[in-house]
Amino acid sequence: MQAALRRHLGRVRWALRVSEAAPRSRCVGPGSLQALRCWSCGSPFPAAEGLPHFCPGCRALQPPAPRPDLFRLMACDRSFRVDAQQLQRRFRSLQRAVHPDRFGQRPPKEQYYSEQHSSLINKAYQTLLNPLSRGLYLLELNGVELAQETDCDADSVFLTEIMEINEKLAEPKNEDILEEIETLIKVKQEELTKEVTAAFERDDLQEAKKLLAKMKYFANLEDKLKNKKIPS
Repeated sequence: MQAALRRHLGRVRWALRVSEAAPRSRCVGPGSLQALRCWSCGSPFPAAEGLPHFCPGCRALQPPAPRPDLFRLMACDRSFRVDAQQLQRRFRSLQRAVHPDRFGQRPPKEQYYSEQHSSLINKAYQTLLNPLSRGLYLLELNGVELAQETDCDADSVFLTEIMEINEKLAEPKNEDILEEIETLIKVKQEELTKEVTAAFERDDLQEAKKLLAKMKYFANLEDKLKNKKIPS
């Protein structure tokens, strides 16, 4: 009986030693985010929710969060309206801080984290700069299933218009017709962007979803047009 008790107490003491030695998060103050620990020196620091964060102790770059909010990363409000110039300034500022060229003499793990951050910042910038990808990302953040091409099936007038443009693109190359199509696509995308903006601002996510499905059609036409214009 006593031998069994001693074995049990031994296992408990061993588990406590392991627990005390393992890096763990902790709170850094009332109302604060849970603290993380630096991978390099073990110093605690507040969670940065995916923002590029340097250890306050050893200045080592920390890894990005698995699924950061791209709006927060780029210092933008979670809105369909964005300031393109502000977005570009934020992009350049972040890239200056974490670009892999700055980490050539750092440990391999830190070099890897800089590559991850740089790739994530590129993705965030491109996602939020483009109205279509920005709108689709907003729908995703709001838990709305992304639009499928069939979402426009009921709009026969719209689908007929898309079919006619596709037929023109399938014809032998004609610079005048291609220029006409390019202008049409630009005008349509600008109109749809205004309508999507209004839909998001009145919190009509289903209408925004339908409009973004139409924008996807025109984005596909734009890709076909670019390929058509490539010299053969």
